[in-house]
Amino acid sequence: MGFRTTDLRRLPRPGAWAAAAALAIAGLLAGCGGGGGGGGGGGGFPIVGGAPPPGGTPPTNGGGGGGLVPSSEVAGQCAAPRRGIDPATGTAYPDTAGTVDNEKSWVRSWIDETYLWYNEVPATLVAADYATPVAFFNVLKTTATTASGRAKDRFHYIYDTEAYRQLSNAGISPSYGIEFAFVRGSRPNRDLRVAFVEPHSSSPAAAQGIARGARILEIDGVDVLNSTNTAVINRGISPQAAGETHTFKLQEGSTTRTIELTAALVTRTPVQNVKSIDDAGGRVGYLLFNDHILTSEAQLIAAMNKLKGDGIQDLVLDMRYNGGGRLDIASRLAYMVAGPGQTAGKTFELLSFNDKNPFRLTLAQSLTPFHSTSRTNQPLPTLGLSRVTVLTSPDTCSASESVINSLRGIGVTVNLVGGTTCGKPYGFYPQDNCGTTYFAIQFKGVNQAGFGDYGDGFAPNANCVVADDFGHQLGDPAEARLAAALTLRSSGACPVPVASSKAVPGIGLDKAEVAPSEEQPALLNRSPLRENRLIDPPPNAG
Repeated sequence: MGFRTTDLRRLPRPGAWAAAAALAIAGLLAGCGGGGGGGGGGGGFPIVGGAPPPGGTPPTNGGGGGGLVPSSEVAGQCAAPRRGIDPATGTAYPDTAGTVDNEKSWVRSWIDETYLWYNEVPATLVAADYATPVAFFNVLKTTATTASGRAKDRFHYIYDTEAYRQLSNAGISPSYGIEFAFVRGSRPNRDLRVAFVEPHSSSPAAAQGIARGARILEIDGVDVLNSTNTAVINRGISPQAAGETHTFKLQEGSTTRTIELTAALVTRTPVQNVKSIDDAGGRVGYLLFNDHILTSEAQLIAAMNKLKGDGIQDLVLDMRYNGGGRLDIASRLAYMVAGPGQTAGKTFELLSFNDKNPFRLTLAQSLTPFHSTSRTNQPLPTLGLSRVTVLTSPDTCSASESVINSLRGIGVTVNLVGGTTCGKPYGFYPQDNCGTTYFAIQFKGVNQAGFGDYGDGFAPNANCVVADDFGHQLGDPAEARLAAALTLRSSGACPVPVASSKAVPGIGLDKAEVAPSEEQPALLNRSPLRENRLIDPPPNAG
């Protein structure tokens, strides 16, 4: 079946996921292939220590009929052991000489021990049928679907460990400093846009003066709008290494230009466009928040201090492109929005694991509070708001959804404007083995009120489904989603949507015949780890 625009999720760039990215984008461009979209399944799961689900028996490892060995017994037994010092720990890599079969055995046992739906993994899978541990891992997941027919688990993936370390800690990856989005992904007349540009000196796109809304007409001489040569297009929008150069023909307003872009190791700026807007009835704060990575904490603190100093009465939090990340960052953001009065003694998110309690956590250890201090134990600034408006899309996922869910769980009014979020109340502890970091769903999160069943995502307020407006820059009060949020604040309702009202002459947006609910673009070239809840492993997790 063909990709729908709303079915795309963020596709990976570095490491072992590079080939998968190319295939996935090729499927989109060619109008065939497959892919997941929307949200994972709901359903109740026992809190830590609860009764086992009925009817499930652990499958064997499929390696010839033998039972599973504890994953700890085969951990780090690698076909190609790493040597030297692990930059993540400052100590020697734990790898020892082993085989591919050892790695596959570890994968199978680790899934059986920690996977949330371990008893739904098909028992007929045979390790010998898969050439690599990654290929084996890829099928070791539930085959169940949600009520809407989508795969319950669409969030099962791996990442090169060193690439993951760099990106998760500092947001560094080879790129042009551009986030691309397909507004229309199929021929004829595809519409590939620049969603936003990293604004600093390490961004090749910023140096070339590229801005949000620019339409990509050609890549390396290949027509993006209508060509079937998806391989060239894929290579152009998915650079794999710094120094890689491609030629782009851009349409910007009524003008076109052709430029060369050379990929660099770009450090992401997760918090951008922090400003106060004088609106009817008060001052409204705005900030664009794109990534729950470690470096975002200091930027969020600076943003909240600025907005607090500006005396804002309301906040518009733009997370339309934020796929998630670290749950501790999400907790701190929610605390800074709500303040101590509304969060004291309350749960940000409680994690529910499989019936084996694989990480041996107590109830207290499974609970994420509203963190009131930074990672360096400094008090956080607070706005003390009783309501907030969040700009959303299908790319608003996981930890970003936790912010929404947790605030609602303590009685904060959270209005949504834009598109329905991705629907991912799940997360995991990333686990390295032999240079590959594995991500398999290990827990589900619920808020203070015990709610976590949003597998189909959070929908916008009534009449607040608003198309992404590439004719205006993010943070511009005239941008469609921000304008609707300001109207919602001042009048209590979003304006009646008019699909053609934000069409931009001269750059081919052409939305007149498309309903806003169908106008949700899909970001490309973003690693899957940016669509997650990521939690530091507990001390006893190994």
